[in-house]
Amino acid sequence: MKWERVQVKVKAKETPDGKKPAVRRGGAHGPGRKWGHTCNAVKSGRLLYVFGGYGRDDCQTNDVHVFDTNRERKSAVGLMAKQTWSKPMVKGTAPTPRDSHTCTTVGSKLFVFGGTDGNSPLKDLHILDTVTNQWSTPITKGDGPAAREGHSAALIGTRLFVFGGCGRSPDDMEETYFNDLYILETSKFFVVFTLIYPLTLIESVPYNRQSIECYMRLYTLVWKELRTTGQKLIPRAGHTTVALGKYLFVFGGFTDDRKLFDDLHVLHVESGIWTKATTTGEGPSPRFSLAGDCADPEKGILLFLGGCNENLEALEDMYYLDTGSLECP
Repeated sequence: MKWERVQVKVKAKETPDGKKPAVRRGGAHGPGRKWGHTCNAVKSGRLLYVFGGYGRDDCQTNDVHVFDTNRERKSAVGLMAKQTWSKPMVKGTAPTPRDSHTCTTVGSKLFVFGGTDGNSPLKDLHILDTVTNQWSTPITKGDGPAAREGHSAALIGTRLFVFGGCGRSPDDMEETYFNDLYILETSKFFVVFTLIYPLTLIESVPYNRQSIECYMRLYTLVWKELRTTGQKLIPRAGHTTVALGKYLFVFGGFTDDRKLFDDLHVLHVESGIWTKATTTGEGPSPRFSLAGDCADPEKGILLFLGGCNENLEALEDMYYLDTGSLECP
């Protein structure tokens, strides 16, 4: 394995008239120094979307920056990345500035949930369509997650799973940690109709498709809590969750007494049963704010990188986890 620092170019900000911006060097339209943000790959990994987090002047942002990894032939020696940052002209109502949120890639859309505005945890859901660069705020129904930050989110099929995190107690507003699990079915939109008067009293409006659309409110997504059993995790935040087949793997994090975790738990999402995994070999030390992903779905190989230890020191180590005999269709 070999690390390589990326040398980037920066495109000028997209203009409202749709003209293509010129490419120029510099950092004016890259994200700059960041933490507490999210980074998501779309278009088979060609584009990386960076959203939110703390940026320049240590202020929270709601900016969207895009890194184009498209590769072009520079010479006969080999391929070189274009390595271009841009700041697209986004439309719609953007989420408020935040950090410690989750952002999940669902096809060509990015689902942003929760986080903190610096004072209070959040529970709003926003969707960015990366084809049109349009923000939307869907109405949600059902038993959804309480406001939280430091949670995790993972996608299995079309189901978005949100686990854990930190929020406020509804009774005394004290800080509280969660080990609950919620599902948002991203492929099912329910149409909500609002009729101010019975149709029979509105003689001027014929009963047809057009009149129904007059009363249509909005498309609605539905939250559902998944009740789980088995060897449940201690409530936590700052962990990472990786999806593999029918399973969710949760590693690390911290709790209210500032205890850090190095345990690995596995949830079979169809049965709702948690299992504390037994592992061999030397695994990662206790940590939080680490990153994890599935490196090889066919072989069941997961990857965990970095994080922060109990002394608030950043870590740079990387670990592979071979999930072995787990059946992950």
